[in-house]
Amino acid sequence: MGMSVTISAANAEDAEQIFRLQYLCFQSEAELYGNYRIGPLVQSFDSVRAELTADCVMVARLGDEVVGMVRGSLDDKGTAAIGKLGVHPRLQGHGLGARLLHAVEAALAERGDAVRYRLFTGHKSEGNLRLYRRAGYVAVGDRTGEDGVRLIVLEKEAPTADSFAVSA
Repeated sequence: MGMSVTISAANAEDAEQIFRLQYLCFQSEAELYGNYRIGPLVQSFDSVRAELTADCVMVARLGDEVVGMVRGSLDDKGTAAIGKLGVHPRLQGHGLGARLLHAVEAALAERGDAVRYRLFTGHKSEGNLRLYRRAGYVAVGDRTGEDGVRLIVLEKEAPTADSFAVSA
């Protein structure tokens, strides 16, 4: 490929690429569950654009192309919710998901008093579950999503912002 992938905060100009990439990334999940009404596939463009303003949105870029994304938000009780992690199908399996996950965790830790990180994935999504477990998440429960898919809820304790600092 010749170019390296960079991870950075998304900006308003990324909305359309994120919207299209999200639709592409979550096709395999929809197929796995036989349900094309899962949240990321039915989210409106305006809602994606609003998340760019309200949430912590990180993207992976290959040149000018957004090839990965993840969102995070922090509530007033210190729970950092992470979601809609996706990597372009042609770049999956190269560690970009883990890099995006780490980047949003670090950004959320810098934004406030994160006590824990919480995310969820479908119960059949073995690749996602492996990624999250390798990143230190443990299952803390399950629930049924609005679309009827059984979701596994995972959490891990949030380190202090200092633990993300690079030592000299």
